[in-house]
Amino acid sequence: MFLQSHQRYFNWHLAIDTLGFPFFTHCTRANISDDAGLIEMFTLNIDYFKSKPIDIPKITILLDHGYHPEYLTQELERIYPEIMTKIQFQLSTKPSKQEKAAQGKCGFVPAVARWVIERSNAWMERCKILVKNFEQTLVSATAKLNLCFIRLMIKRLAAPS
Repeated sequence: MFLQSHQRYFNWHLAIDTLGFPFFTHCTRANISDDAGLIEMFTLNIDYFKSKPIDIPKITILLDHGYHPEYLTQELERIYPEIMTKIQFQLSTKPSKQEKAAQGKCGFVPAVARWVIERSNAWMERCKILVKNFEQTLVSATAKLNLCFIRLMIKRLAAPS
């Protein structure tokens, strides 16, 4: 599961699978921190984590660098004390300037697995209902975000094999 927030007039928080399709989406006001938005998103979807058996491997949640795993762990354990027996956080890698230079690259260099969330963001950016976002409510902003992913998943299902 990959997590990232993206800021416009509001923040959207995405939890996606390795194919780039959403587990959860959540919109917050732009002045809400990434950590607080993720906690809200997990709180709204806590039943998903409660229903996961303990005897299966933990879900690894790859976070971008806007999140703070120690703080998230502490806050999520207040909501659901057993959650860390079912999930684990991992910060996404971010190549340093020295690593880029050693590879003979400069500027943007895709990080391992980070491209998955960036691809999902690119898919959303192609969705015309999100290009000019003048939503009055977070509920309608979340609905538009979900509609973009629904459209994408239907196109994938309908594609000829």
